[in-house]
Amino acid sequence: MTEPLERLAACYGVATEYEDYKGDPRTVPDSTVRAVLAAMGVDAGTPESIAAALEAAEERPWRDLVSPTVVRRSGGPIEIPLHVPDGATATVVVTTEDGAELAADVVPGGDRREVDGSFIVAATAVVADLPTGYHTVTVGAGGRSASGHLIVAPRRAPWPATARRPWGFMLQLYAVMSSRSWGIGDIGDLTELVHWSGSELGAAAVLINPLHAVTPVHPIPGSPYFPSSKRFVNPIYLDVVAVPELESAPAQVRARVDELSALLATGPVERIDRDAVWRAKAEALELLHAAPSSPERATAYAAYRERVGAAVDDFAAFCTLAELHGADWHDWPAELHDPRGPAVDLARGEHADRIDYHRWLQWLCDEQLAGAQEAARAAGMAIGVIHDLAIGVDPGGADGWSMRDALAIGITVGAPPDLYAHQGQDWSQPPLRPDRLAATGYAAFRDMLRATTRHAGGIRIDHVLALFRLFWIPPGCTAADGTYVTYPADDLLGVLVLEADRAGAIVIGEDLGTVPRGVRETLHDNGILGSAVLYFQRTDDWSAPVPPADWHELSLATVNTHDLPTAAGYLTDERVRLYREVGLLDDERAESELQQSIHEREQLVELMATEGLIGGSPELADLVAGMHGLLARSPCRLVLAALSDVTLDRRQPNVPGTTDDVHPNWQLPLAEPDGAGGDRPVSLEQLKESPQLAPLLAAFAVAGSAATADR
Repeated sequence: MTEPLERLAACYGVATEYEDYKGDPRTVPDSTVRAVLAAMGVDAGTPESIAAALEAAEERPWRDLVSPTVVRRSGGPIEIPLHVPDGATATVVVTTEDGAELAADVVPGGDRREVDGSFIVAATAVVADLPTGYHTVTVGAGGRSASGHLIVAPRRAPWPATARRPWGFMLQLYAVMSSRSWGIGDIGDLTELVHWSGSELGAAAVLINPLHAVTPVHPIPGSPYFPSSKRFVNPIYLDVVAVPELESAPAQVRARVDELSALLATGPVERIDRDAVWRAKAEALELLHAAPSSPERATAYAAYRERVGAAVDDFAAFCTLAELHGADWHDWPAELHDPRGPAVDLARGEHADRIDYHRWLQWLCDEQLAGAQEAARAAGMAIGVIHDLAIGVDPGGADGWSMRDALAIGITVGAPPDLYAHQGQDWSQPPLRPDRLAATGYAAFRDMLRATTRHAGGIRIDHVLALFRLFWIPPGCTAADGTYVTYPADDLLGVLVLEADRAGAIVIGEDLGTVPRGVRETLHDNGILGSAVLYFQRTDDWSAPVPPADWHELSLATVNTHDLPTAAGYLTDERVRLYREVGLLDDERAESELQQSIHEREQLVELMATEGLIGGSPELADLVAGMHGLLARSPCRLVLAALSDVTLDRRQPNVPGTTDDVHPNWQLPLAEPDGAGGDRPVSLEQLKESPQLAPLLAAFAVAGSAATADR
């Protein structure tokens, strides 16, 4: 690779070499670097274009009086870097979010560079202090003026004042059904769950899967981690009978909704059929949308539209066009590819009622999620509902259509080859462009955070390493030919902490896997919890489990995740059996992993015995309780138990690397052993009476659960 291409790549954070999972250096192909730069609008095809692009990239900061976005932390003087013409006097005014104007002092004396025959001098504007928020800085110098975003964030994410260390449950909401559910767990079930677990059990939090919107075209997608939009909610989770319009709807509408409810509200099902569920819910919701609305409801709906603005209009337009032309906008007529084009404007008028229907559904989702968090707080939960933010979106979905200027079109993200995936992983999702983030004041990132935390007590960031770097894979390449792209982590963390602070939401980062040096320390400095998963709490050489007393305090402690075996599945070697069955392990590898699994399990049982959490000849339920006792013995800030572990469910919600015809990913309801080697679905009502609740609650009450009010 030529030195100019290396320098150009460095300007845009594109790695030309990285360490693989073994710690060995891996050189990135020139073609990959050029393709990644091209996705950012940089021509690196010839030596001449590289030279021109490099000069432009290195001079760009010097051409700007002030950077497009500056992110700083509160609690002291705010410094804003400037680049002003040599000899010119700069004036700087900061306009705060609430409209106040503050003059900044300008300190000259920085570096000097010649640009276009004139010298530019670096300087610094200083404001004594500023409130947190999204402000504007305006600079005038040498007959020029420019403005930029100034974001001031708190130093750390919030944490509730609690007398004892909080605990709670984590679950796949679609899997938790009551007797009144329409074939899928919904927000009504979530509301009931937080009320019960908070007021009767003393739980402080409930972590749920992402509720991000999918494209409402059959077949309805099942994965919560491949959404159409991260700014809106999947209306399949609506509790239809809780929609206020039902009460005042005409008699024939109420009768039809009752018929649909009778068809589906029969308790938990063996498999979640999202197509059947959405057909019934969509019919009912369409009837209610057409029903008369009270003046109070109309006023509330208008207020929602005013608050959310054009974003929900675009999302609703996408849903309508997808119903007409297909789920992937790339397959639509070319004139509909531009959300601001004349053809889309015409469609907005022609299909105004249908667009209003999809917008109205988002209002209902917003209302019901607000009700769930209010119920959690009323039940005494210190945190409440923790929402999960997926890493990316479907490139053919709503965000890909309306936000494609912020995305690297054609690029997908994934992971390089490792011990378990020799060819690497391609997640088929486009990344946000780091160069566009700063230019827009991090608007796309901010909007996703704000939508997720609006009615949340916490937010979990899936693959939080994406705030630091992402593995980009160019079109037509495998993951083996991808490379890492660096992101402005300090800025992104500032925006994250600011939005979390405004929502009063704790922040959890999923930091599993290969983590670059310094990342976890940076997360902890920002008050962001890491993820301590029991299965992975082992020594660096993987020879023994780490005693719980040595786990990191700033962590969420769990036994597993949605991509890992349940506690019962781990203890019965379900993972090895399943992976062999679906073809992820051949016989030889399966036997090797089985022996390793048995060895690790024996070590874990020995640790539980040493900690006094199990006695002699423990049953499966005793071992599961003991595993959660280890969580409680740790100093971790928050401990959560999966509901599937409460019921001794052996089945894994999702098996990465498989398709639905191999394993029913995201389709399994909460279940318990049926006593004959099989499983039977468990309703929310039955969960409340589960004999496994008592030992799990006892495990969480062991020594070490106490926490100071403010660490």
